[in-house]
Amino acid sequence: MSGQWLTKSVLAAITLAAIDAVPSVSASAPAATFNVKDYGAAGNGSANDSAAIDKAIAAANKAGGGIVLFPAGTYKSGNTVHLKSQVTLQIDAEATIVGSNADTYDPPEDNPYDKYQDYGHSHFHNAMFYGDRLTNIAIVGAGTIDGGGHLITGNPKRGEADKILSLTRCDGLTLNGVRFRRGGHFAILTNNCNDIRSDQLRIDTASDRDGWNIISAQNVTITRANIASNDDALAFKSDYALGAKLPNGHVTVTDSTLTAGCCNALMFGSETCGDFTDYKFERITIQGAGKSGLGLVSMDGAIISDVHYRDITMTGTKSHIMQKVGTRKRCGNNPGVGQISDITYDNIKASYTGDGAFSPTLWGEADSHQISNVTFNNVNLEVPGGSGTMGTGLPSNDPKEYNPKSIGTRPSYGWYVHNAHHITWLNSEVHFKNNDGRPGILASNGSFLRFDKFIDERGSNSPFDIGFQSVTGYCVQNATNTKGGALRIDASSSSQSCP
Repeated sequence: MSGQWLTKSVLAAITLAAIDAVPSVSASAPAATFNVKDYGAAGNGSANDSAAIDKAIAAANKAGGGIVLFPAGTYKSGNTVHLKSQVTLQIDAEATIVGSNADTYDPPEDNPYDKYQDYGHSHFHNAMFYGDRLTNIAIVGAGTIDGGGHLITGNPKRGEADKILSLTRCDGLTLNGVRFRRGGHFAILTNNCNDIRSDQLRIDTASDRDGWNIISAQNVTITRANIASNDDALAFKSDYALGAKLPNGHVTVTDSTLTAGCCNALMFGSETCGDFTDYKFERITIQGAGKSGLGLVSMDGAIISDVHYRDITMTGTKSHIMQKVGTRKRCGNNPGVGQISDITYDNIKASYTGDGAFSPTLWGEADSHQISNVTFNNVNLEVPGGSGTMGTGLPSNDPKEYNPKSIGTRPSYGWYVHNAHHITWLNSEVHFKNNDGRPGILASNGSFLRFDKFIDERGSNSPFDIGFQSVTGYCVQNATNTKGGALRIDASSSSQSCP
């Protein structure tokens, strides 16, 4: 998307979005426009324009709201720009705001809660753009905000910035059309910002780290995003950086493309202090993830429920689908162990042809912390395969680690399920690219697992196709291997129960 010219109609729509994002002075008057060049911005790529940008933003805010316009030019931002309420930044198509290596950004603030999350999540002031407790703010247009390769991907020193946009405790955020490049640790970090709307957002941090971390947010709608990151592309989290366990939910993401180099494409966690509910992800294309394509973990006591994935295609994802309940408990509210429940996957297709892939996994904790009520409908997964036979005992697990590698080599090439109940697969398949000696599915310590019209590819040396270990009430019906033969079932210490 980033290399394509935007049509006039799209530009017009973005401009209208900019106007709509700012309340008008009166019911009939349009929002006032404040051109940054009128406040001293040179736009020549060498002069530091931060002070002029701050002046234009302050003027728009003082007027009761308005549009701060960046016409064609390159605006060097050597200091942190301070956003204010009721202000839209409109960055025109031929305009770029670029970062600086002058090390003159705002220093990180003190945070008494910084031991509960990593440094980048704990500090917000050290950014190109920062705001706190704002209402009705927007960044729109067809232009670019570029860190310029000067933002830090690790822990920055005083004066350095590690993110482009950093917002806390805001209400009403619009991000439309703009391209964020080379963001350092984060292109965008929002914490406790609610009522977020984003359309045609473009993020390119493939040479840096994270795309957008949305932390402790409610009422979010993202459409037509294109995010290419090296670390997590689009992550939903809830940490303790603001000193409270905060709610999350009522989120919709549609018609978007996500790519993650080393890490996770569409992710819940790992920071999971507050509960999450009511998420819908539809018509998503994932073009690579070194960890999870669709990752969902509860590490810090969160209850995650009512999450729905539909019409998603994944290629190049090492771990297509992973759910895990862990016991890290890294929050300041003395959290217990979390839960994952009421999750659906419809029309999912995934493939990976490289090495070192992870079997799709559901891993819960015991008793009331099992994963529950998950349905897979028309889910077709392809994995590399290529392993020999191995024991079918429980693999190792680090309960304080969330990555797919935290669980040892799964004894099944396809689905591995542990501590889960009321899980259903309908009209679904699992295949390998290379012959594999492990069974396709193995489940341990669960109940009411159902495979209906399921296709499982058989390895030439695999001891069986689907296994149940201490599972109460499993059901396999209308299920075959890829050649139409019946599946071979091993069900030690388990009982069958088909309705």
